[in-house]
Amino acid sequence: MKTALWLYLFLFLAFFDLHAQYPILTPFAISLGAGPAFIGWMMGMYSLTHLPGNLLAGVLVDRNGSRRYIVFSLTVAGAILLLQAHAQLPWHLLLLRAASGFALAFLSPACMTLLASLSSDPITQGKYMSGHGIIHTLASVVSPAAGAFIVHQAGYSGTFSTLGWLLIATGVMAFFSVPKFSGSMAAAKTLQPLQEHQVQSEKPHSSVTKRYYLLPFFVSCSQGVLFFELPLSQGSNGIVSTGILLSLLSLGALLTLSLFFLNRLSPVARIAVALLGMALCFFALAAFTSIPAGVVLFLLGAAKGILFPAMASLFISLGAGGHLGRTFSLQSIAMSLGAFAGPVAAGQLRDFVSPYFIAFVLLMTALLLLPPRDTGKSAAYRADLNSHAA
Repeated sequence: MKTALWLYLFLFLAFFDLHAQYPILTPFAISLGAGPAFIGWMMGMYSLTHLPGNLLAGVLVDRNGSRRYIVFSLTVAGAILLLQAHAQLPWHLLLLRAASGFALAFLSPACMTLLASLSSDPITQGKYMSGHGIIHTLASVVSPAAGAFIVHQAGYSGTFSTLGWLLIATGVMAFFSVPKFSGSMAAAKTLQPLQEHQVQSEKPHSSVTKRYYLLPFFVSCSQGVLFFELPLSQGSNGIVSTGILLSLLSLGALLTLSLFFLNRLSPVARIAVALLGMALCFFALAAFTSIPAGVVLFLLGAAKGILFPAMASLFISLGAGGHLGRTFSLQSIAMSLGAFAGPVAAGQLRDFVSPYFIAFVLLMTALLLLPPRDTGKSAAYRADLNSHAA
């Protein structure tokens, strides 16, 4: 449990650092002379370089354990932020964001692997993973407003320096507190009983239809559009308002994440409701500017809080039978590609159509691609969860 608490602290500080930059990066890029199209590429580049980092992390963490990669990711990302504080040209920021995306790609796989190795009980493992999601959401609640406040007091350079030193200090703490031999070997042993159960319950010749991976792609695209357009719509002097709006988004997500009874409902039904809710929120942002943005962002966050646990349940059910690693790897790839494509497309098309309308179309397309009802494996998985909870 002590190791889990340390990991939650490291993840909280890392997520705090990441989300604190969201209301800052766009106005900072504008101050360096960047235009909307360049800002779209800058934001997308982080996700594009995150992709090869995730692929490498899976292999290296399996081979060498988690500790060194947690320390590497935190300290290198902190050093990059220190350099970012002295960026003078837009392409400086582009290169540094690309490097940051690669460095931080190792953190989450390493921490998740270590969390999975802390218990052999599937229920306890589920609680650890739920704790990971709650920590992420809590960090995203406070960090955008905090980042906006820091930049208001210390300017861009002072803010990036503060966040950079915070990450480096966290990396030093990780070096002394994370167990030296930790990671995939222990995780493989503890996950074996669950995998054997999944193999027994899996039907022959079952596989994940490729269209399912379009779901995280379109969802991630829409998120990328939001993080691109929201700071631009608030203007260069709207850093504080952008931070508050993003915090409201996370508060909405925290509200529905805490409604644990929703997990008893069908994942497909929850995904459908959440996608429709998110799509309507984006349509409201595009067409009904008289509605307060804070209200729409809170409702959008509430829909996200329903969507992501349901999407995880769907992919767990579809990837049963020893294929979970491959399934989640492909899901991560789809989300990274979507996070790259969303802001790039929004930056190119912003002069012709509202980026929020683009996000609306993407989410409605994702809704149309959903199966009309639970797959056999998904229904069986949900029945199994309900039997454990009973």
